[in-house]
Parts: sequence; structure tokens; C-alpha cells
Amino acid sequence: MGLYLGIDTSNYTTSAAFFDSGSGKVYSSRRLLPVKPGEKGLRQSDAVFHHTAALPERIQELCEQYPGSIALSAVAASDRPEDREGSYMPCFTVGTSFVKSLSQLEGIPLYFHSHQHGHIAAALYSADRMDILTDSFIAFHVSGGTTEAVLCEPDPQRIFTCKPLLKTSDLKAGQAIDRVGVMLGLPFPAGKALDRLSLESKEVFTPKISSKDGCPSLSGIENQCEKRYRDGAKPCDVARFCLDSIGAALRA
Repeated sequence: MGLYLGIDTSNYTTSAAFFDSGSGKVYSSRRLLPVKPGEKGLRQSDAVFHHTAALPERIQELCEQYPGSIALSAVAASDRPEDREGSYMPCFTVGTSFVKSLSQLEGIPLYFHSHQHGHIAAALYSADRMDILTDSFIAFHVSGGTTEAVLCEPDPQRIFTCKPLLKTSDLKAGQAIDRVGVMLGLPFPAGKALDRLSLESKEVFTPKISSKDGCPSLSGIENQCEKRYRDGAKPCDVARFCLDSIGAALRA
């Protein structure tokens, strides 16, 4: 039984969570990094600054949520985007520096994992299917940094490994969503707002996606959405077309 702290400082969210192994409960705190209206992202130097400022607030919120006394058994953080050679992003150093210091001060174990590992494990936890980790399975990681299918296999040291199988040949799904969302005047990152907007559409689209060797191309989605918008399509229909196109790419 113990209390564990996990940190993730990625683009574009500062996240922290407690896991209480005694009760099985998770306590979490997260906040999106601020992006000026009309802009399509942040420079890594700005992301590092905002994470550094936001992380203490996330820790404070966690401490206020947790009902018992706080005595950590171990700490962990994501230290790279993906579990492969050369995968690196400066914003992750904010979380790793914090947990390294905490581990040394408290004399407790320290663990690192990739951001992709965190996404996949979080999906399994949310679906109450952590049992899948004992077997091989395929996961789809769809974000602004990557859109790919990976083969996940059990590993005694890292819990599981990820081997890329197929991925988009150009634009990532998250990039397409954010660019279309900004074009429609939605805040960045635009995923949640674009999703809500698409629900207002009554249209049914059957987009055609170009693909080579199982790797779909998403670069045309942004251009098609822009053309539809210029030609007078309703914003909700443009949003629906964008998401339907990404769905078609994943099915392909």
C-alpha cells in the first residue's frame, strides 16, 4: 500500500496525479498552457516557462484534494514523447527535474516513462482494462505529436514496450484539428471545442483518404476544410468534416 505521484509536462498540459494503492483512487490536477488567440502553438522555451509556473499550483491542488496525510512511496514523470531512440522535447525537463529533486529529498524510488506510455496506460485504466497489459495488443495514439498504431508487448522492466506499426505520412491528426479549429476561431488547442461544434452538424460525410502502404495522408484535410469554409459551409459542418476525415484515416 502506498501513495504515488506522477507528473506530465507535455504540450500543452501541465498534469499531476496521486494514486492511492490502498483505496485504488486517483486524484488529478491539470491545466492547459496559455496560447494567445489566433496562434497555433507555443515555442518550447515558452512551454517550459509556463510549466515551471503552473506545476506548483497543480501540486497544491492535489494536496488539497487528498484526504489523508501525504507520505509518498515513489514518484514518476514522463521524460520523452515516445519510447524510442532520440525522442526528446524540452518541456518534459520541468517534470523530470521536479521528481528527481523530490526523490533525492525523500529517499524514495524514481521512475521515468514516455508520454506515449502514459496515454496508453491512462486509456486502459479509464476503461478498467489494465489486465490487457499482460498480453500483446495494438494501440492507436492520436494526438498533435503523433498519429500512429503501435504494437504493445509486456516487458518486465518497463511494463510494456511500443513498436510502431503504421502512422500518418505527413500531418498528424491533432495538427489538422488545431489548424482547422483556429481557422474557425476556436481556442488552441482546439480538440474539445471542435468536437462540441461538430455535434451541431446534421451532415453525413464519407471522406476519401489517400493512403500508401497503410499509412494515410492527412495533409489534404486542412485544405479541404479551408475550401469548404471559404465556399460558405457552416462552421459546424466544417468541424464535422474534419473529424469524419480523421476517423476515415484511422479506419483505413
